[in-house]
Amino acid sequence: MPDELPVHVSREELHAIDVQPIIKVQGSFDVRLINHGESLHVHVHLDDALSDVASIDAGNHHVAGRSQRNVRVEVNLGAVGEETTLGKIKLVSAYGAQTRWVDVEVLPPDNTDPPVEVDEELAKPKPREPEQPKAFDQPEVLVLALTAVVLLVAVLTALLVQNTLLLIGSLLVLTGVLAALYFLLGGE
Repeated sequence: MPDELPVHVSREELHAIDVQPIIKVQGSFDVRLINHGESLHVHVHLDDALSDVASIDAGNHHVAGRSQRNVRVEVNLGAVGEETTLGKIKLVSAYGAQTRWVDVEVLPPDNTDPPVEVDEELAKPKPREPEQPKAFDQPEVLVLALTAVVLLVAVLTALLVQNTLLLIGSLLVLTGVLAALYFLLGGE
């Protein structure tokens, strides 16, 4: 598919437009204005059918003498749909000196997207590092820590107060906590 429409102006005679009568496109393209003579203006116009799927920034374009200028025709592929759109481009040189029409066939976009290549390394699972268990994920660690705090407080209190009854109570609490730990760790 061509991505440009060459338009020769003033090649054979002053203000004459030489252009192919039809162009088939499948997306945006350039109208390449090639001026073989003196400076002039070229008007580029899209008819209603082509304007439904395409647009240009401006219609009137100054082309310096013996130079070229590209006019971008932006095609909205989303508006094209699944059917070919038929339209026309009107080209007018030197404010009406000569007019030419070009038939434009805007073909629907290919729905065949290129396949995505996946590196074989992506197919291999990455080895997972074992997660370090958190203290709250293992209740026995939490129970053991609380037990240590309770026993420390109980023993310090028993030593400070010098009370045998408090010491016996602390030992009973320690026995209960040890029994709970035994059952938590899977003992039967």
